[in-house]
Formats: sequence, structure tokens, C-alpha cells
Amino acid sequence: MAGQTHYDTEETEEMDRKNGTRRLSVHDMVYIALSAALITVCSWITVPAAVPFTMQTFAVFTVTALFGWKRGALSVMLYILLGAVGLPVFSGFGAGPAKLLGPTGGYIIGFLALSLVYGLLMAVLPRTFWAEIAALAVGCFICYAFGTVWFVLVYARTKGPIGFGAALGMCVVPFIPADAAKLALSAVLVRRLRRVLPDFRGNGLSE
Repeated sequence: MAGQTHYDTEETEEMDRKNGTRRLSVHDMVYIALSAALITVCSWITVPAAVPFTMQTFAVFTVTALFGWKRGALSVMLYILLGAVGLPVFSGFGAGPAKLLGPTGGYIIGFLALSLVYGLLMAVLPRTFWAEIAALAVGCFICYAFGTVWFVLVYARTKGPIGFGAALGMCVVPFIPADAAKLALSAVLVRRLRRVLPDFRGNGLSE
């Protein structure tokens, strides 16, 4: 019976490949759930500094690079959904639609763009350590841009007009050094994990 089940699974996966589709396996769902949990925990961790920051971006970098951009994007979607329905998964144990629709909600939704842009770039770039770092950095930049445009629009509607430069100065520039450090830490960690975990050796984001 076990052998038959394994055969049926392989046959289904082969049919999906021929049809250009790919179903989520049990492993995929486990990785996605664990990744969403990691993003949540890292969102709760606040690092004291001149400008305090959380480890949320570090988690998004890590799950996207380690598990692949598709699982990374689905993990972020799950994380956002959990927060939208009221679970306190956001920084400061925040939750609810108001958090997502508020001035800084665009930076959370922008994590989806980070994973997607990373995947698009890794589909055309060589799968090297530095290429992945560059793809992560560009994805982070797009997340910044999306979140800042969102901030400007929401802030203008609720408090009054604000310039794009002023918004960058409030929401992006102070966090760039910390995010650069998180990117470097994530890249090193992922590289080490790939060496000891056979399932993720050579795992690129264009899978």
C-alpha cells in the first residue's frame, strides 16, 4: 500500500510537470507554515539601537533564499492573512486590517514584491552567492519604494500632505544600515544551511 501511494504521488507530480503545473506538496506546506512562524517571531524581536528595529526583514530574506521565492511569497501571504484576521503577528504584537491599511502597512505588503522580484532576477542571473545578495537587495529596494508610496498616500489622507523625500527620511533611511546587516547575516546563514541540509543545496529562487 505504501509503495502504491508513493507511485501514485510520483505519477501525479509527473503529470503536473507535463501540464506545466505544480501542486503544493506536504513538504511545501510545512516549509511555508514554518516560514510564516519564523517571520512572526522575528517581527516580535526588537533590537535596541539608535533607531530600534525588528528582525522581520531578516526572516523574509532567509525564507525566500532558503526555501525558494515561491514558498517565500506564499509564506508572506500566510503571514499577512494571519495578521489580517486578527492574530498578533506584526511588530509590537499588532494585528488587524487597520495595521495593514495604516501608513506603514505598505512595507509589510511590500515583502511580497521582495520575494517576487528576487525570483524574477534569479531566473536570469547566475546562481552565485553575490547574485543572490544583489537580487535580495533589489527586492528590498522595491519593497522600500512600494511601502513609501503607500505611506505618502495614506499619510496625506489622514494627516496631511508629505513629500516623498520626507517619507524616505522617516521610514527608510534610518533603517538602511540595519537592513544591510540583516541581509548579510541572512546570506551567510543560508549559505551555511545549504551545506548541511541536502534538500537545499543549490536551491535557487527560480525553482
